[in-house]
Amino acid sequence: MTRATITAQALRDAGWTERAGQGFSAHVGPIWTRREDGHWAYGLLTGPQHANIAGLVHGGLIATLMDQGLSAIAWEHVSRQPCVTVQLDTQYLTAARPGQFLEARGRVSRATSSLVFVQGEITAGDDTIAAGMAILKRMRA
Repeated sequence: MTRATITAQALRDAGWTERAGQGFSAHVGPIWTRREDGHWAYGLLTGPQHANIAGLVHGGLIATLMDQGLSAIAWEHVSRQPCVTVQLDTQYLTAARPGQFLEARGRVSRATSSLVFVQGEITAGDDTIAAGMAILKRMRA
């Protein structure tokens, strides 16, 4: 999808599902999800409300999407056991602009009885916007 054609309907047509956010994520989303080859992808359609003073997508929003995506990947990996982020490292590689659809994907690199290690990327089209890794603590019921 090119930047000019990204609409909610275009995302639905491409297999993305809009998810109603809860708590903090309701303020930044909606978050979109799509199942791809047995894995989940997470997305966010950015708008002017996501811009910083320079007119680019705010780095805090990119970090939020990274945290949301990597946390959800860890949660799925440990059979939907609650996890909380104890460390999130985000490397910003290029700027994103309002109107772009940001996509987060990742993979678990290691899981122990108490921690889950996840690596991921955020892309917009063919551009890698950010790379990152998270360490998540598995919470007991």
